[in-house]
Amino acid sequence: MEMENKRKSLKKNQIVAFLVTVVIVVLVNVIGSYVFTRFDLTSEKRYTLSPTTKEILNDLNDYVYFKVYLEGDFPAGFKKLRRETKEMLDEFRAYSKFIDYEFINPSESADAAERNETYKQLYQAGLNPTDVVVKNRDGSSKQMVIWPGALVSYRNNTEIAIDLLENQIGQSSEQALNASMQNLEFRLIDAVKKVIRLQKPNIAFIEGHGELSEQEVHDIAQTLAQNYNVVRLEIDGKIDALMHRTQDEESDVKAFPSYDAIIIAKPTLPFDERDKFLIDQYIMHGGKVLWMVEPVYATMDSLQSQESTIGLEQDLNLDDMLFKYGVRLNRDLLLDLTCASLPIRTGQVAGQAQLEFFRWYYFPLLQAASEHPMVRNMNAIKADFVSSMVATTSANDIEQVPLLKTSDYTKVSGTPVFITLAMLRQAPDKRMFASKGKNVAYLLKGSFPSLYANRIPQEIAEDNGTNFMEESVPTAMIVVADGDIIRNQIDIKTRKPLPLGFDQYTQNTYANKEFIENAIGYLVEGEGMIDIRSRELKVRLLDDTKINRERTKWQVVNTLLPIAVIIALGFVMAFIRKKKYSKK
Repeated sequence: MEMENKRKSLKKNQIVAFLVTVVIVVLVNVIGSYVFTRFDLTSEKRYTLSPTTKEILNDLNDYVYFKVYLEGDFPAGFKKLRRETKEMLDEFRAYSKFIDYEFINPSESADAAERNETYKQLYQAGLNPTDVVVKNRDGSSKQMVIWPGALVSYRNNTEIAIDLLENQIGQSSEQALNASMQNLEFRLIDAVKKVIRLQKPNIAFIEGHGELSEQEVHDIAQTLAQNYNVVRLEIDGKIDALMHRTQDEESDVKAFPSYDAIIIAKPTLPFDERDKFLIDQYIMHGGKVLWMVEPVYATMDSLQSQESTIGLEQDLNLDDMLFKYGVRLNRDLLLDLTCASLPIRTGQVAGQAQLEFFRWYYFPLLQAASEHPMVRNMNAIKADFVSSMVATTSANDIEQVPLLKTSDYTKVSGTPVFITLAMLRQAPDKRMFASKGKNVAYLLKGSFPSLYANRIPQEIAEDNGTNFMEESVPTAMIVVADGDIIRNQIDIKTRKPLPLGFDQYTQNTYANKEFIENAIGYLVEGEGMIDIRSRELKVRLLDDTKINRERTKWQVVNTLLPIAVIIALGFVMAFIRKKKYSKK
């Protein structure tokens, strides 16, 4: 009787537990239909979208369609890129029903003519192919054409092409794939933002004061032109050069910046007061400026025909302006033990010049000076003859964020600076490189005071429609004490511009282009998109050499070990049962 009651009680408890489980499951589903949440258990929060991405996705009101050309029999690295792309698009779909996609194999057709026609159409649409040599286990190899990109469309807008493969000169294939997967969220959501945007922002390179030529900034101008309308502009004292004015119903004239940002790239001639005033008022009305100015004039051109030169102060008539806004550029040059190399011709063999590379301390490799998203996780940036700069206390309401600095093995040389190639033949005295890292770039943001408050030049005051403001609306600017950071090299053979940041002599690629893109992106679009770009995700790549060497061992382990564990557990369970029941 007692056993019967126990069985009934056990059965009753089981029924109650089952009913409670059903009720919990139903409640979770009901709550889940009203409350949306996702759990990301990865250490670096790989599947957690940034707030900016979520905001863009939530604002969609029509379908954005991705045609991704990463379908087919790929090497392992590209399979991982395909999987990461699909998972990221699925994350997008979780936050917006207006995201749709398909994966397409452009090499699917067996007909060579049809494949080539498909390739031609993709190339004309803006995608770039990648040739990959795949090695088989038997030692043979085959060549594959892969199109690691996507075409994105929205409503009746023209399709835009995006490359999903970050392929920089000097990078290995593993590094390229790593960088590609790291920047995937930025690439995809940036494409969404571009395709739904009705009008591109406007960017102007200022000229007329000896700034870098069109060829010297060709690469970054072409890169920026993908996202912005880029022009070259000479202010020339014209009052409407940087501003446009509108008149409301009450006949009040209001001024607005004509450009979302302007770039002042390495001027070598002084700014007159009228141009300074127009730039000042452009800032007061909310304009953004990327200043790249050098307080000391020194170039490698002077060392082409002689062994030494002098670095001299350069008066650009901008010191009072920048000081008012929050920074002071020092009249010095920085030498750094962490630096780029300089090729020197040491002889000639069989008609070929023999080059040797020596560290040139005037080419410091700059590093991040803060954890700001603009420079976080960024590789080294190559500078040429850079000066130090400090934040001033004259602008107490301005936020001054250091962006770039030299290493902790820096030497400061005040002007005039004697620059000689003879130092290449001497071992550096490390005691002279005892200064800690010096800041060379600052982000300034806030409400800036006008340089011309209470002192407008008479010739400017007589102009109608200046719309003078003594204090700016909240805005931002970036000041860099080196203009060569934005200058691309010119190929010594073809005389064509090279990618910004690529050094044709050492074959190294520095992060100059990434820094300029981030700087302009921050000034024009704010911190959100830059925060996405600077995310760091760990891509744990497999060691192919180790895989080939230990393939058999791990196949045996993965096959036999589970079987051995099950057999061992069987023996243990049999032993426990035998011992338990033999006692009874």
